[in-house]
Amino acid sequence: MAIAFDLNDLQAFRAVAELGNFRRAAEAVHISQPAFSRRIEKLEEALGVRLLDRTTRRVSLTAVGRDFARKVQTLLDDLDGTLLAMQGIAGHRMGEVTVACVPSTVYYYAAQVVQRFRDRYPKIRVKLHDASANEVLGVVVRGEADFGLNFIGSQEPDLHFMPLREDRFVAACRRDHPLARKRRVAWADLADHDFIAVTQSSGNRLLLDQALAGVARRPVAVCEAQHVTTLLGMVEAGLGVAAVPAMAMPGRDHPLLVSVPLDEPVVTRRVGLIRRNGRTLAPAAQQLYDFFAEMAQNKRGTQVRKPS
Repeated sequence: MAIAFDLNDLQAFRAVAELGNFRRAAEAVHISQPAFSRRIEKLEEALGVRLLDRTTRRVSLTAVGRDFARKVQTLLDDLDGTLLAMQGIAGHRMGEVTVACVPSTVYYYAAQVVQRFRDRYPKIRVKLHDASANEVLGVVVRGEADFGLNFIGSQEPDLHFMPLREDRFVAACRRDHPLARKRRVAWADLADHDFIAVTQSSGNRLLLDQALAGVARRPVAVCEAQHVTTLLGMVEAGLGVAAVPAMAMPGRDHPLLVSVPLDEPVVTRRVGLIRRNGRTLAPAAQQLYDFFAEMAQNKRGTQVRKPS
């Protein structure tokens, strides 16, 4: 069956449905009021239903018109998004991105990057999927996330790993704790205090166990939690000290928490972006992916330019 109306007719109907006034709707689509009225009449004739109830003072949608207005809005929004994507500019204006992140990168790092990104591109919706390191790998490989932020994945054949920064482990403690006054802390020093650790199922725990295998005196946990962010809450509560990635720590102005560099040995992890090999990201996802890289580069540049 041939369609007896066109896109201009739908846009005219959307305008009058939103504005409730023929004159203002005609101005919104930049045509005269008589021409506008002909478009609405043409659409109603083609559909065989009345969409609007008109009087000399007001215009209102019929029951059928209200249902049709919702469908037209969805149709035109989808069409706008598709056309923008085809033109290669949807990433600058609208879209949705899902990023899988290990929890230790979210609160004080990824959230700040996303906030700055949203300031620049407010119409792009961002979803953060926080999960364990292995789960992040899985959702990226399966395409459930556009890309991920992780400290493992560089050896995965199906993934491309772009390093962002080296993340050193530090001692997390309260400002009123004896270790908070030190400029540096050895791992052996933590053994003299109540120590809180992540569980053995954590990727960070595996990394630390491997790095500290040769350390003769190392801390033994009196309490464990699944995620680094939970450890920080326990440290704030005064339950002990913890070893956490620097990315997971708040800034120096935090009222309760302070971080002290850990050495003997220095333990680091490489945090980077992971994406599937051979997959072209949607414009909005590519925009955020590049923004993470840009922020990391700016951070490195700032560190290089420190005065001597």
